[in-house]
Amino acid sequence: MYDSNDKDVILNGTKSTSKTVFLTFDDGPSRVLPKILDILKKEDVRAMFFWQSRLLYAERPWKRVLDEDHTIGTHSCKHPNLTNLSYPEQFRELSNSKQKIERITGTPVTYFRPPFGQYNADTIKAAQDLGLTTVMWRISSMDWELAHNPDQIMHNVVTNLEDDAIILLHELKQTLAILPALIREIRAQGYEFALL
Repeated sequence: MYDSNDKDVILNGTKSTSKTVFLTFDDGPSRVLPKILDILKKEDVRAMFFWQSRLLYAERPWKRVLDEDHTIGTHSCKHPNLTNLSYPEQFRELSNSKQKIERITGTPVTYFRPPFGQYNADTIKAAQDLGLTTVMWRISSMDWELAHNPDQIMHNVVTNLEDDAIILLHELKQTLAILPALIREIRAQGYEFALL
């Protein structure tokens, strides 16, 4: 579970009348994106995708992401630890990423997730100066560490479920493997899925 008192960072979605969670996927667009989209479509779930713009090419299935009512945000160009960069360097990294995603997709980018979840005051200022809302998470699946133990991904999410939680996932094979079961288990616990 991640927590912060930083008023400039979103950890949870907005309160609704039903129990709700928000799925987010980092580090795409990857080779498993089409299969993730197939699952989300079959299960009727909308999600947010935070992309490294260096991985986005016109040939990637970005159009399908938007056509199926998902959201694309920026995860920087090259996934640096932004806290090691000056304000002008951070601004340039986020601006270049935002511009490339918008140029290819033709859709405004309004959300940003810091690489490694690391940020400082300059990061927040750069994001705000670019009209970006910084989105962290409340529940981390730790999926990037669990290539050989995908069941633990499920455990990490399901045992920490709470209303309005943003869930951190990645576009990885192990996440793909457990995604249908994860969605079903979240629903079995009475939660619905929504977008920010």
